[in-house]
Amino acid sequence: MDRHFRDTRKIDPTKGALLGDTSPNDDDRIVIGPTRLAYAEWAEAGLTLPNLENMRHYRWERLTKHITDRGYAGLLMFDPLNIRYATDSTNMQLWNTHNPFRAVLLCADGYMLIWDYKNSPFLTKFNPLVREQRAGADLFYFDRGDKVDVAADVFSNEVRVLLQEHAPGNMRLAVDKPMVHGLRALEAQGFTIMDGEEVTEKSRSVKGADEILAMRCASHSCEMALAHMERFAHTNVPLGHTSEDDVWAVLHAENIRRGGEWIETRLLTSGKRTNPWFQECGQRITQNNEIISFDTDLIGSYGICVDVSRSWWIGDDMPPADMVYAMQHAHEHIMTNMALLKPGLMIPDLIAQCHVLDPQFQKQKYGCLMHGVGLCDEWPLVSYPDKAVKGAFDYPLEPGMVLCVEALVSPEGGDFSIKLEDQVLITEDGHENLTKYPFDYALMGRA
Repeated sequence: MDRHFRDTRKIDPTKGALLGDTSPNDDDRIVIGPTRLAYAEWAEAGLTLPNLENMRHYRWERLTKHITDRGYAGLLMFDPLNIRYATDSTNMQLWNTHNPFRAVLLCADGYMLIWDYKNSPFLTKFNPLVREQRAGADLFYFDRGDKVDVAADVFSNEVRVLLQEHAPGNMRLAVDKPMVHGLRALEAQGFTIMDGEEVTEKSRSVKGADEILAMRCASHSCEMALAHMERFAHTNVPLGHTSEDDVWAVLHAENIRRGGEWIETRLLTSGKRTNPWFQECGQRITQNNEIISFDTDLIGSYGICVDVSRSWWIGDDMPPADMVYAMQHAHEHIMTNMALLKPGLMIPDLIAQCHVLDPQFQKQKYGCLMHGVGLCDEWPLVSYPDKAVKGAFDYPLEPGMVLCVEALVSPEGGDFSIKLEDQVLITEDGHENLTKYPFDYALMGRA
């Protein structure tokens, strides 16, 4: 049951000092996280909570190993998703994506520090793996103006001094997404700059046991939110005054109610606006006896991405026969491709064996067969055969990888698109579909 909005107790008296995921049992805690509603739903579903302390240590250990395996002095991260992975902390995530004010340096000896927003060093104090907090990594023009080069020199000198202490004699530094002045200043300090994205993407690609538990919880919360959105659509669309934005807003609200964080896109459209795909939702009034298609691209509980797509038929009539066929074809596509997944399979071999869409759906097919997922869409990307670049992804699937298996079945010049996507874990002996949300019965021809 949801608690009444006037329930202002700061501590759940039925719990101890820590909640089951090792986060503080304190509604005033600094670190963001799941809500009481989410915890209650997970308990009812019989889900096991992640141990967040263990999850953070796994990520720190994995990143450090990837640094040392490559012989780097350290890894300098500006991307807020990489910083979230390294520290499990957030700070104005979306604003940070276009105003990069945070940076994290992880040294080869495991020493990790963060440059955070001024006056907010407390945001990572909960994590003892973050050994030091500073400020001064904001190297964007809006903030520094015509003296950004001066700030970059100061910052890069700090990095050099730190690495002289923690990786003496090693000037090979991996960096993910530096601003131009930051890159030039680091090179002027004598660093050889290596590809930090290669380090972080491969580190993040294999999930630890607690990350998988967190993803199960986040997936369940997303699917509870989807159920609210679907009920809202079936109840309100036939009344003739509900916009695409109205439907999409339900997913946002229900995600936030469970401690989710944001949604990366606006990919929900209705009726003829579903074709071509990649239009974003807007003011169009959704109509009875029409299709709604969407892609969640949702950053949910624990910062985990739940990337699921569905198409729904909203109405009293049966959907057209060509739409039912397209839905069944899309379902066959993702299920056939999913069945191929197993550890040790090379990505080029996966591509070579994939299900082939009908000719009428080839031109507008999706941009990839599958892609990794964790804190967002991640490495690797599995292309269709006609888009694959030789040598770009010559790697095997590994246990702990999670892939989103996609289908866009969209007839060229048509008036609908079917979008389906499930999130799938690679296991020791095969795979497990983490997505439990049902496919639309009417579109599957079962109504």
